[in-house]
Amino acid sequence: MTHRHPVVPWVEQSTQVRTSTVNLMFSIENKRHFRYAPQKKFAALYRPKENFNHFIHARDYASTPQRFYLTPPQVNSILKANEYSFKVPEFDGKNISSVLGFDSNQLPANAPIEDRRSAATCLQTRGMLLGVFDGHAGCACAQAVSERLFYYIAVSLLPHETLLEIENAVESGRALLPILQWHKHPNDYFSKEASKLYFNSLRTYWQELIDLNSGETTDVKEALINAFKRLDNDISLEAQVGDPNSFLNYLVLRVAFSGATACVAHVDGIDLHIANTGDSRAMLGVQEEDGSWSAVNLSYDHNAQNEHEVERVKMEHPKSEEKSLVKQDRLLGLLMPFRAFGDVKFKWSIELQKRVVESGPDQLNDNEYTKFIPPNYHTPPYLTAEPEVIHHKLRPQDKFLVLATDGLWETMHRQDVARIVGEYLTGVHHQQPIAVGGYKVTLGQMHGLLTERRARISSVFEDQNAATHLIRHAVGNNEFGTVDHERLSKMLSLPEELARMYRDDITIIVVQFNSHVIGACQNEEL
Repeated sequence: MTHRHPVVPWVEQSTQVRTSTVNLMFSIENKRHFRYAPQKKFAALYRPKENFNHFIHARDYASTPQRFYLTPPQVNSILKANEYSFKVPEFDGKNISSVLGFDSNQLPANAPIEDRRSAATCLQTRGMLLGVFDGHAGCACAQAVSERLFYYIAVSLLPHETLLEIENAVESGRALLPILQWHKHPNDYFSKEASKLYFNSLRTYWQELIDLNSGETTDVKEALINAFKRLDNDISLEAQVGDPNSFLNYLVLRVAFSGATACVAHVDGIDLHIANTGDSRAMLGVQEEDGSWSAVNLSYDHNAQNEHEVERVKMEHPKSEEKSLVKQDRLLGLLMPFRAFGDVKFKWSIELQKRVVESGPDQLNDNEYTKFIPPNYHTPPYLTAEPEVIHHKLRPQDKFLVLATDGLWETMHRQDVARIVGEYLTGVHHQQPIAVGGYKVTLGQMHGLLTERRARISSVFEDQNAATHLIRHAVGNNEFGTVDHERLSKMLSLPEELARMYRDDITIIVVQFNSHVIGACQNEEL
């Protein structure tokens, strides 16, 4: 388990493989994270994640190898350390929400973990917000976005009268109306030191919304887009202006120079909106009439594998830059996601970057990464935080939603995710013929596979959390698609300096829908 500082998330934990020197903080975080492609001098640190089977077999050379496995209770302790569950409360014995509840969990690969998660109920408007955030070049940006984005969304959705009421309360020193009810694991901390700065920026935003009042009902899609863009703009502005408090000044710079992707769901009755920036994903689990499970994508990755995204980037820059915009499947040959919060190195002009770095604290000015200008950098910004928003009307057969960072999707196909979660939630297992994928399997091995399958069905009840169950499969599945305890034990035993070579941080939220309420809402609309 990775232990993080309970209040100050940017305080680095010293390890055997990392220096604690503050001046190197940026460059160490950047070298360690694989979303940035290295320059030649960093190349050795940017190996792609290795095949884990190679890791296992490479250690079989000894005639009497020593094996140190975690016991099942130890494995469970690691897998369940960050799990969290929330059940929507009932009123008069009935659940009137389209959401029954959600399970979430995180498994670190980086130290400290660079993923974040958030969940909250909107108190002044209807609906629930849930999101996963994948940080790169450190955790600072993901931390800030996980704390702040839902407030920006909630404010964007508020009617004019409520905004006026909140502003008047601040002016007169009265208690504010609560906007959000957070659903948080104890490890999902907030930054107390930055709370005043963050509040002032949020207040400026709602003051502008008051001044721009059009009198029209707020569109959810428009509110989501405006909130994402405004928060990213505030992150940039705060870093440019700086802060007289040296601690806060360094914080806002760390937030701006690191980056984060975001995948957020807003659920209100049968209206589900997904706002995605980057390469985390949202997937709907649908139960077919025959009881089987299918997966429906509710987001698209913003990276080089998305042809429309590549075309968008090219359209925003001169034709003379066409060949240098995307190299080795990365933006400017460096960044994997084509949309993200922060990452001002891909947004600011060269002059602005130099001015901020030179006038900033010594930790920033003495750092190679912050002074480095991306190659072929001519017409910034090259990166945006504007989300792609997808609206879906929930149906009774839509049983659950999975939000997850790319650490999950790198290891599992969406159809397997839908089946594993669906079978976990219903307790019904549709047995498929065992696929051996071209492997030569003896009768004894086949017997072993069937025994494993039986054990897997009973082991469902080890987990009381759907996200934990999914992580168990993501990390422990063997080539036959079953959880292999030996493999799971080895993966969870990897030291910090090796873990990131084999997998990424994994963060998952599984939202379970209330089919009865959704069906009733559907009938009302007919």
